[in-house]
Amino acid sequence: MLYRLLSYLPLGLLYALGTPCYLLLYHVAGYRKAVVLQNLRQAFPEKSEKEITVLAKKFYRQLVDVALETLRTRRMSAAELRRRVRVGNPELLRHHTGNFREPVIVLTIHQGNWEWMLHGVRLGLDIPVDPVYKPLHHAGLDRLMLEIRSRFGSRPIPMAGAARDILRRRREFRLFVMVADQAPIRRERSYWTSFLNAEAPFYGGAEAIARLTDMPVLFARCQRLSRGHYQVSFECVATPPYPQAGHPVIDSYVRRAEQAIRAEPESWLWSNRRWKRDRRREAR
Repeated sequence: MLYRLLSYLPLGLLYALGTPCYLLLYHVAGYRKAVVLQNLRQAFPEKSEKEITVLAKKFYRQLVDVALETLRTRRMSAAELRRRVRVGNPELLRHHTGNFREPVIVLTIHQGNWEWMLHGVRLGLDIPVDPVYKPLHHAGLDRLMLEIRSRFGSRPIPMAGAARDILRRRREFRLFVMVADQAPIRRERSYWTSFLNAEAPFYGGAEAIARLTDMPVLFARCQRLSRGHYQVSFECVATPPYPQAGHPVIDSYVRRAEQAIRAEPESWLWSNRRWKRDRRREAR
């Protein structure tokens, strides 16, 4: 497959392909362009149409870079990834894991390079990282992404078996990572809350697992420092004991996600159909 062959090219050559890929994606194919523009208008009503267009173009350029960087991961050395992804505050992670002895749930978003973020933490701190993932519909791409995510010793877990896996291994130290800004499908239990100026449903699984296991929950932000270089920083979302009422984990996560997106909007995944569900329509 072409994308497997591309992974053999050094990043410099891959980045050279970035401009024609961007032109094709944005100006020719218009990949989810209407979705991106509508999402940006909703999230930033104070911005003019010109500012929205500029932001959309920056997003597509960043999206192309992330795709090319992710492909390159197949042939990238551990030493290069350590140089390109640094952990900004490992002391917070040490504190909440009892110096890397107790497991913790880490929630994150599709920002920066979320694939490199997993590897950067795994290699930079030499700790086990188990990311939860949604299998892709395309079998070939799914195998490729599983290969990439497993490359440096991480252990990807399919979403369908995540709760069972963490409960069975709840006494083992690891980072149980969920990219939690995706929209649940209608048949899955959801918690609705305001997110970037509109109501959106969120998975309740992470909060349910945190309550069952009394694990602390952290937020991981992947900030782009320069092209091909990122920093991962952690924040505390919630710690046990958890109150009986409300959704403290999800509410805290959503606020942190919004802050991260507003601080670096061009690097969030605006092509995601995050607000495709309508709560009022579903309630009828």
